[in-house]
Amino acid sequence: MLKKIEILGGYDKQGNKESIQSLCLERGNIYTIVGKTGSGKTQLIEDIESLNQGEGITKRVVLVDGAVPNDSFHQGYRSSYIAHLSQNMNYVLDMPVVKFLALRNQLQLDKSSAVSPTEILETANTLAGEEIQPHQLLTKLSGGQSRALMIADVALTSSAPVILIDEVENAGIDRIKAMSLLTQQEKIVLVVTHDPLLALYGNKRIVLKNGGMSHIIERTSEEKFLSNQLTDIYHRIEAMRQLLRQGESLRGGNNFDLYSVLE
Repeated sequence: MLKKIEILGGYDKQGNKESIQSLCLERGNIYTIVGKTGSGKTQLIEDIESLNQGEGITKRVVLVDGAVPNDSFHQGYRSSYIAHLSQNMNYVLDMPVVKFLALRNQLQLDKSSAVSPTEILETANTLAGEEIQPHQLLTKLSGGQSRALMIADVALTSSAPVILIDEVENAGIDRIKAMSLLTQQEKIVLVVTHDPLLALYGNKRIVLKNGGMSHIIERTSEEKFLSNQLTDIYHRIEAMRQLLRQGESLRGGNNFDLYSVLE
């Protein structure tokens, strides 16, 4: 069973050695990846997903439990070891949601761990804005609905010990509930984000600059306190968002003090 992944540093966009020459990712930890647009955040998780062995622009090397993955690991790792939730994923099968989930159960090797389509759908609907109907076609789902279904599917059915998440805040879903779902089990979770709330969600932050790993920041007790405050603000804003989506007006009768939200 995979216990840890080690990333041996390569080179940044200017050809300089990365400041971080060895990064160990262990199960049970959440790592957030932060940096400016173009700093190499997505490239880092792509290197992990491909188990890079010195190829490509970064020349990073990814070790699994301290060793170079063998051929058999490469052949089956995608479905068994690493789950990647990209910000640009949509379904291409033209079939009803409930039939797709039932088919997925049939193809699952470990039938004892199968989760019913109803449970997956109910979980997805706690994340999505507009409820997903059982007989709705996959190709007719909105971007947010598609990602909600994918996240629920991965959270409930995937045994992969590594989860890679690319900018879930852009998915049009309840990102706090999504993160809570995905981090309930002892997995290695890496989250690419521009969102300060999600950035503070992780135990450690990997800072990217100019295409290279610059430094690692461990979350402090003060940041954890600030994270709780940001979560409270997030829930207030989400409540307002729901009212606006429903065509309501934000008035005093709704018990909202708009100025206090940003205090």
